[in-house]
Amino acid sequence: MQRVEERTFISVFKVAATYIGTVVGAGFASGQEVLQFFSHFGANGLWGLLLATILFGIFGWAILELGMKLNARSHLEVIRHAGGQWIGTVIDYVITFFLFGAFTAMAAGAGAIFAEQFQWPSVIGSAIMVLITLLTVMLGLNGVINSISLVVPVLIGTVFGIGLWTVLATKFYLNPVIGTVPTRAAVPFWPFSAVIYVSYNIVMAVAVLAPLGAKYNRPDILLRGGILGGLGLGLGALAIFMALAPNLLPAAKYQIPMIYVAGKLNPVLRTGYSLVLLAEIYTTAVGSLYGFVARLTSPEEPKARYYIAGAGAIAFLASRLGFTVMVRTLYPAVGYAGLLLLLGLTYYLIKRAKGPENQAGY
Repeated sequence: MQRVEERTFISVFKVAATYIGTVVGAGFASGQEVLQFFSHFGANGLWGLLLATILFGIFGWAILELGMKLNARSHLEVIRHAGGQWIGTVIDYVITFFLFGAFTAMAAGAGAIFAEQFQWPSVIGSAIMVLITLLTVMLGLNGVINSISLVVPVLIGTVFGIGLWTVLATKFYLNPVIGTVPTRAAVPFWPFSAVIYVSYNIVMAVAVLAPLGAKYNRPDILLRGGILGGLGLGLGALAIFMALAPNLLPAAKYQIPMIYVAGKLNPVLRTGYSLVLLAEIYTTAVGSLYGFVARLTSPEEPKARYYIAGAGAIAFLASRLGFTVMVRTLYPAVGYAGLLLLLGLTYYLIKRAKGPENQAGY
């Protein structure tokens, strides 16, 4: 019994960690996403974070369960059942494009960190990130899950550590006044901002969560893994929110606000957090490339290596456009398009709640 429970615990952890690792990346760890989607609204941003955490848990679990029921090889089966043939096809194009775009953005982000923090040519950082990602994805889904599961505890632990250290060092707990940023937010109104934030992240995560659900084929594991993953994402974002709150105005002037915060605490921590940020970029790059290739062909097929190598070469060239340009234009647009996927998943959950007789085709 003990061995079974241990295996179940590890499986739940791997599902949750894979979910978290697929979502968090350069935008999350940099603090820019939290700044744009939550900190802009001051104290109301905390309500936005709560809403986002709930939505992450619900929709993450829904995708995992649909992946299990449909024995999904990629995101295509899930979105076509959730959104229907026409909407599913539109969402499929959006997701496939965004997966490749996100992989390219991660390569560009790695280059930016190498240039800004380590004074190395950005092309070296991009090349290293692309190469490591290619090698990991060639190991298949198990390689993706294991690599992300190993990295995620370090990522979340570091974010929590900086958040707590900031609150204590600035004595923010004695005067917890949360201001606002005097610039325009990425999305108006905090409830809508939270939904859009979840939307574009779910679009990216569905490519890995769908086949992940089919792999485990255990409803209890998928339920707990989805909820734990959503909770981890919400708490991680909260830690970043609290780290930014005492430094909001000066931090908002930087492209990577969290490195500014880490640098204020300790110069060594600034370098350490840069390495953590690279690790987060890696987890997102791996999840994005795997999902992109899985949509084009079975990752177990020998020809998949040619798709992986080809995608890596094109992404490396496209990454020269720069990280800031890609994130600024790509993420919000995908968030609005991703609302179609959330509506489809909501429809599935409503039918599911009404009973098995209403789930024909699922």
